[in-house]
Amino acid sequence: MQKILLVLIILCCVGCSSARNNTTREKIRSEYSDKNKKSKSASKSTKRKSEKLEATSKVSVTNITVQEYIDTYKFVAMDNMKMFGIPASIKLAQGILESGSGTGTLSREANNHFGIKCAGNWDGESVAFTDDAPDECFRKYKSPLESFSDHSNFLVNRSRYQQLFSLDKKDYVAWANGLKNAGYATDPKYAQKLIDIIERHELYKYDNLVLGNDYKYEVPKKQKINYSNEYKISQGDTLYSISRRFNMTVDELKEINNITDNNIKIGQTLKVK
Repeated sequence: MQKILLVLIILCCVGCSSARNNTTREKIRSEYSDKNKKSKSASKSTKRKSEKLEATSKVSVTNITVQEYIDTYKFVAMDNMKMFGIPASIKLAQGILESGSGTGTLSREANNHFGIKCAGNWDGESVAFTDDAPDECFRKYKSPLESFSDHSNFLVNRSRYQQLFSLDKKDYVAWANGLKNAGYATDPKYAQKLIDIIERHELYKYDNLVLGNDYKYEVPKKQKINYSNEYKISQGDTLYSISRRFNMTVDELKEINNITDNNIKIGQTLKVK
């Protein structure tokens, strides 16, 4: 009996030791799993790098901020595409870049999401903002929606952008390069920045949503532009600087003023928008 009891006691001790070891192993495994989850979470957080968006608003934003902007304005961009024929991907990419996803100074203080300057025919509210030159005049809107609409009209009603509307609505690369070539921005990397934003955030899918729903594009009627405004040339002016001031191309400026070369004189009066 004593031997039997001794064996039972030994077996019991071994069992308890094994149970304790199992419990310990489970605890370690659990702690490792928690650490691994935290590590993965930290890794994801690290991958949420900020994007530097430089145009009229020099800001750094996170992917989350960009996605929130897309979610807010994607339907506005698609509606504008249906009405005006400007790809929603281009619209969103320009808004993201120019406004810093809605965090830039112009978008916050003037609801200006596309960096559009006053130009000669603007009779609405405005704000002063330093861009290519100190204290330039930029348009101010009552709401971001008004800015989106004015951006569409801005492209439709200016001759230098007319060639864009003959491009394939799915060809965001051609549209991005077309905007740059037409002089929308002075940044030499402007087109590539738009393309990168579109591809990084898959903005082309919004073009497909519009074009896939029996979408028929009609070329918008070009409104007559009033060239009754005049500008008197002063010292230091060039055709290029004047065209930039009034959101025109040099060729357009020369055409409406019957100028055949680049020679202009101080005191000379030019027709502008």
